Amino acid sequence: MNRNARRARAIAITQAKPDARMATLRYLMLAAGATAASLALLLAHFI
Repeated sequence: MNRNARRARAIAITQAKPDARMATLRYLMLAAGATAASLALLLAHFI
């Protein structure tokens, strides 16, 4: 692997990492929202 290919690979890896972190964060926020909605529905049902 020559220097340019190694550099391009390193750039691709550093650009991919924040996307994975953002996907994880988005999934966690979605899960938190779904939990809050479920709790609200449950609470409204019992009141």
